[in-house]
This record gives sequence, C-alpha cells and structure tokens, in this order.
Amino acid sequence: MDHSIAHLMEHSNHAFEIETIESDFTHQEKIKSLLKGRDHLYNKEQQLQSKYYKKLMTVVKKYKEVVLFGPTDAKEELFNVISSDNRFENINIQVKQTDKMTAQQKHNFVKEFFANK
Repeated sequence: MDHSIAHLMEHSNHAFEIETIESDFTHQEKIKSLLKGRDHLYNKEQQLQSKYYKKLMTVVKKYKEVVLFGPTDAKEELFNVISSDNRFENINIQVKQTDKMTAQQKHNFVKEFFANK
C-alpha cells in the first residue's frame, strides 16, 4: 500500500483475490486544489486521505490477522489510525516495510508471511 492505492489480498487455500482501493486524491485533484492555495491543498489532502483510510479500515475489521506492507509510510499512518480505534483491538495487525513489488512478489510475500503463522 501507499498513499494512493492499496492492493488487498486475502490469504486462503484458493487463488489470491486482489481488490484495489484507491485514494480520491488524484494528481488532477492536487492541481485543482493547489490553484486555490496551499492551505486548501493541505485540507483537501487530509480530508481525502482520511476517507481512503476509512475505506481500508472497513475491510481490515473483517479479519483476525492483517499485515500492512509497502514502500511508503502510509502503512504506519493507517496503523496509527487503526490503533486509536477500539473496534480493532482484537485484530492482530503487523506492519512490514517492503520495497515496491510486482503482483507476484506481493503474492509471495503474503503467502510466506502467513505460512509462518
């Protein structure tokens, strides 16, 4: 995951299903907001980032164990938001730093992570 897109993979005995959730803070939205001023840009970015994390949290709360991984600090930001919400206290959530990965590398990472559980 990063600040603009998250690929959700459910580990199971079947083929991996990948769902994608994207942030609404697109490059066009950034340019449009910047034209209205830096304060507007910052507020818009914060509002849309919060909306993005809420979408992800809706999915996370369906599981007992989750690993958040990716090359940016978005995973830590999401973890901090989740950690402050008591609805997630019974979910084991781990955060792992990774480089940018191909779809196959993500698949292998998730498979190896949960194989060791």
